Amino acid sequence: MAQTDLIVRRAKLDGKDVDVFVAKGKIAEVRKSAKSLDPGQAMVEEAFGLVLMPSMTDVHVHLREPGFEYKEDVESGLRAAAWGGFANIMCMANTKPVNDEDSITRFMLEKAHEYWPNGPRLFPIGALTKKLKGEELAPMSELAKAGCVAFSNDGVPVKSTELFRRAMEYASDWDRVVIDHCEDPYLGVAAGVNEGEISSRLGLPAQPDVAEALQVARDILLAEYLDLPIHLAHISCKKSIDLIRFAKERGVKVTAETAPHYLVLTEDYLENEATQYDTNAKVNPPLRTAEDQQAVFDALNDGTLDILATDHAPHAAHEKETEFDMAPCGITGLDTALSVTWQLVKNGKLKEKTFFRAWTTGPCAIFNLPVNTFKPGDPADFFLFDPDEEWTVSPETLHSKGKNTPLLGSSLKGRVKTHFIQGKKIV
Repeated sequence: MAQTDLIVRRAKLDGKDVDVFVAKGKIAEVRKSAKSLDPGQAMVEEAFGLVLMPSMTDVHVHLREPGFEYKEDVESGLRAAAWGGFANIMCMANTKPVNDEDSITRFMLEKAHEYWPNGPRLFPIGALTKKLKGEELAPMSELAKAGCVAFSNDGVPVKSTELFRRAMEYASDWDRVVIDHCEDPYLGVAAGVNEGEISSRLGLPAQPDVAEALQVARDILLAEYLDLPIHLAHISCKKSIDLIRFAKERGVKVTAETAPHYLVLTEDYLENEATQYDTNAKVNPPLRTAEDQQAVFDALNDGTLDILATDHAPHAAHEKETEFDMAPCGITGLDTALSVTWQLVKNGKLKEKTFFRAWTTGPCAIFNLPVNTFKPGDPADFFLFDPDEEWTVSPETLHSKGKNTPLLGSSLKGRVKTHFIQGKKIV
């Protein structure tokens, strides 16, 4: 075993007291906690019984820089990630200018290294089309060489099926996956509320679940025809899940994510007296029905939905403090995702193995990112977690610039106490 640099003492892993030995940024050994040991030259971190968790990966984040730094920037977004338990962050291309040139990709990576040289690691997602207009493919080869790990048109659906087909083909030349925001471009685009009885009573323009499912069906059929992978973003409804499940049974190379807000909120939130018309709950795709929510839980637990992603979408307060139909869509999520989803494990709604697959091994397998499973040689990416610490979601407790979450004022349980990436303490 190489010279140990770090020893984490008396941590809880899978219910057992363990000591973790780190050498050269990698896991060297995990063994039953000893009553005493000689650390030699190694730094010692006393866990005092805190839970040891592998760092998580979020494949769907909006960091807003360049161009919208008043909402979020690379420094603040990665700070929220660090305290949220994330070691790997994939950021979308809807910046200003759009990340459709290698110079923008390099700028993002330079910012990340400047502010967080030891991580969290930033993995940019390149624009699928120039300026996200859906008219001409972006220079994928340049973007891939600069460091983009996937391609997406983010929240602007590509109308042309022919162009989308070519995008999938060219992305595969660089061993990259296309991520699609599934939304019919003509059916309730970005309405932010689910079409149904509640939207009718509220008098709001709405989007039906079929708007998502139509695009899911198109993407699945293309993936099957081309025999190429496709990743479907923030799936929210049963119709989409049924299509994905049937596709997987046929062997289609489709993977899919959902987001924590679909697990804890439904469209009912917008009709409750205390939260009626709350623009912090305006998100795209919108919060769906209780039936859809149960379908999402079932699909996560049975593997139809592969992973979780926050779709972290920070906005400034003045942008959300307006009429519902005028407010932008988006919920900030990096700060709250761990606490929210771990509580679902404790409540029995999510299986523990689902939690770890959805936040660690699953996303890293899809996008070929580093992951820690606590085996020798794995990157020493982990955090110490207090599952019992209660905290209140408030502007003061959120590390992101974005405070736009319907969870404001809620009491959550579970907090990151310290975080190591490649054996280096980052918070």
